Amino acid sequence: MNFSHRLLGLFATLFIPLHSSADTSSINIYLDADRSNYIESARSIEQGIKTAFQEVDNTIQGRKDNFVVLDHKGNSVRSKKNMAKFLNDPDALVIFAGLHSPPLIKYREYINKNQILTLVPWAAGAPITRYPSKENWVFRLSIDDKKAGERMASFAVKDRKCKTPHLLLEETPWGKSNQRNMTLAIGNFGLAEPKVTWFNWGINESGARIKIREIKRANADCILMVSNASEGVQVVNAMASIPLEERLPIVSHWGITGGDFAEKVPHAIRSRLDLYVIQTCFSFLSSPETSLSTSVLEQAIQLFPSEIQTPNDINAPTGFIHGYDLSRVLIQALSQIELGEDMVENRAKVRLALESVDAPVKGLVKTYHTPFSAFSDDQPDAHEALGLEDLCMAKFNQTNNIAVIQKNNVR
Repeated sequence: MNFSHRLLGLFATLFIPLHSSADTSSINIYLDADRSNYIESARSIEQGIKTAFQEVDNTIQGRKDNFVVLDHKGNSVRSKKNMAKFLNDPDALVIFAGLHSPPLIKYREYINKNQILTLVPWAAGAPITRYPSKENWVFRLSIDDKKAGERMASFAVKDRKCKTPHLLLEETPWGKSNQRNMTLAIGNFGLAEPKVTWFNWGINESGARIKIREIKRANADCILMVSNASEGVQVVNAMASIPLEERLPIVSHWGITGGDFAEKVPHAIRSRLDLYVIQTCFSFLSSPETSLSTSVLEQAIQLFPSEIQTPNDINAPTGFIHGYDLSRVLIQALSQIELGEDMVENRAKVRLALESVDAPVKGLVKTYHTPFSAFSDDQPDAHEALGLEDLCMAKFNQTNNIAVIQKNNVR
């Protein structure tokens, strides 16, 4: 994490003052993410959002867009307090979430009961978008763990030829969500129920090495890992520290891409390991250039000249990609309604418009045709913009960037 990123995190909450009374000439767009521990993903999401809104001159129906950037520091209670700030702001329209699933899972009912219009460009926990009500206020354009488990299991079993995959999961609601989905996915390939090893946030390399030894004793031939970057560093460095013939392939969820993993596990170490990570299928580095991807990159370079000069400079790139695409979908939904003076009513209009986007929206991952619809028990993916076909496997390359290596032939 470089010094400029630390300053961005430190001064994030000073970006825009909150208003004490409604201002019909402006719209406040919130981003609540972990800028203290995972500034890379938080900043990347922010850059993607701002790049999309720059395309409409940061103006919606004559109202200027202001960005209110908050830091929940990875703490769910603090995230809830930030949600309360949103509710107390008469100009607040929508809140974008960050990397962490636990705040969105823990306070899912609070979000929906209070009609907090929430857009999710990163957090992957399956329950986040599946609040059991037709009036569902959370929309995701990101990886969904219900699909990630199947994609990762398919790669482990079909491509890496694993017979006894072992789950190594962080002990959080996100990890537990993945246990259910991965266990089901592995069973669908005719294998026995996988054994599970849990770890807590803050595990060190020595503790991770003990976990790996336990997994080895359980006769595992590969690991499916659910971890954020901090703990992923410890696990992968621990794997690299054991004899070469004892090392296991690691098929990782994408949490490790949200921080400084690649700097703390350099290419010299990664090149001696069998490490893969799930991503969505667009990459500025490995996907064919299009007129859209070229113009988006040019716009990002103009907006953030001190941070971005080439695609290699976009840290945690899926945050940027999803933040951009989700913002474009939001902008289309906003074009279908007429905003009034009451932001509570405006949020309700936008929620319904998101469920009925009536024109194709070109994005980086794909073109979106009706990305969302009304939620019901019969339509559990109604608030998921991406499908299994949008998920690919990737690897870190020599320049510490992430390149897609395999397209999405799951079965």
